[in-house]
Amino acid sequence: MFALTGSLALLADLIHNGGDALTAIPLGIAFALRSQRAERLAGLAVVAAIFVSACVAAYEAVVRFIHPSTPDRLTALALAGAVGFAGNRLAGLVRTRAGRRLNSPALIADGEHARVDAYVSLAVIASALAIVAGAPILDPVIGLGMTAVILRITRESWRTVRGHSHH
Repeated sequence: MFALTGSLALLADLIHNGGDALTAIPLGIAFALRSQRAERLAGLAVVAAIFVSACVAAYEAVVRFIHPSTPDRLTALALAGAVGFAGNRLAGLVRTRAGRRLNSPALIADGEHARVDAYVSLAVIASALAIVAGAPILDPVIGLGMTAVILRITRESWRTVRGHSHH
């Protein structure tokens, strides 16, 4: 969808969701090993993945400010945002509930992260609406806003993994 639409907001969401998918690997290994140390390392891997996705989103937003271009195929863009919202919301619910049931700070952090990502996906829809309204500059602005949200989740997830939950 990103190749089709050229939306920076969608690219940031795509990169972020790809990083999220990769965090399942260390979490799965930690559970298979039934090790507190592996769980802690998996939690740190989740936090690192969140941070890297924030850096990529920030870079892409800055590039879009320097070299402006307007995304197109806005219906497809909004649809991708809606699908991202639904998928992330469901993943967040499943991971958070499982993390609480298993008393896993890393899985709770991953679930909270996915839950907030659902709202980041709504920013993709906001970007499409801004372009329709004649304000394409809002696409990279929204990308930077998403970066700020991702950085906030990095901090919250770090606290959860370290045992200083924000709840």
